[in-house]
Amino acid sequence: MKNLKIFLIFISLQCCFTAANAQKQFKVLLVTTTRGWHHESIHAGVLALQQMGVRNFFDVVLWEDPNGFTDKYLEQFQAVIFLNTTGDIFDEKQQKVMERFIQSGKGFVGIHSASDTEYDWDWYTKLVGRMFHIHPTVQTAKMKVLDAKFPGLQGFANGKLWTEEWYEFGPEKTTGLNYILGVDETTYNPKTDWGARGKGQGMGALHPLAWYHNYDGGRAFYTALGHLPTNFSEPAFLNHLYAGIFWAATGKK
Repeated sequence: MKNLKIFLIFISLQCCFTAANAQKQFKVLLVTTTRGWHHESIHAGVLALQQMGVRNFFDVVLWEDPNGFTDKYLEQFQAVIFLNTTGDIFDEKQQKVMERFIQSGKGFVGIHSASDTEYDWDWYTKLVGRMFHIHPTVQTAKMKVLDAKFPGLQGFANGKLWTEEWYEFGPEKTTGLNYILGVDETTYNPKTDWGARGKGQGMGALHPLAWYHNYDGGRAFYTALGHLPTNFSEPAFLNHLYAGIFWAATGKK
């Protein structure tokens, strides 16, 4: 009987060890580099994504070594996430590494100011799909679900009120963008004047906020939400974000 108990304890511990060391669903690299505006929400976003990884059994690795963005290093990841990045963050060598990563069938996720990043890198602007142009002051408005077939949008149904820095985007940089989430411009004031930068008049009946598409052999998902730190504690946003990450990393909806 004593030997049986010891055997059962051993089996139990072995199962726990195996579960703890089981291979995760996938692995993503999180990039937060800024060369312009630095969002206060970056810290909240990093913590939220790390917790999301624990909750959904995938690995999140924060990129901290400027010289470590290489083909060899990226082999271990299924997607790269740009969290509120701004400005020119990669040199030409790193840009080529990113291009080859996507061309190998991997994924990209852009959050909020990822569309305010690398304007002069033509390949990247097509990866994102549309680039940030201007925004009015932070306001509350009603959301619009544009494609309920894409997962993770249930929390935005029925004109959900959301407080955000509503990005107005420039023209499409590529074809085949699948719009899934938008904002109702009639529920807030989209007009703004930035002087030399120009004026914002809104985008009209179709004001997209999130989309996805296949690009250059890989996948790209973008959401304009995520300006405020509190966004990253909202279940509706976290579900939306995880659906995009899951698709970018696996190709599954």
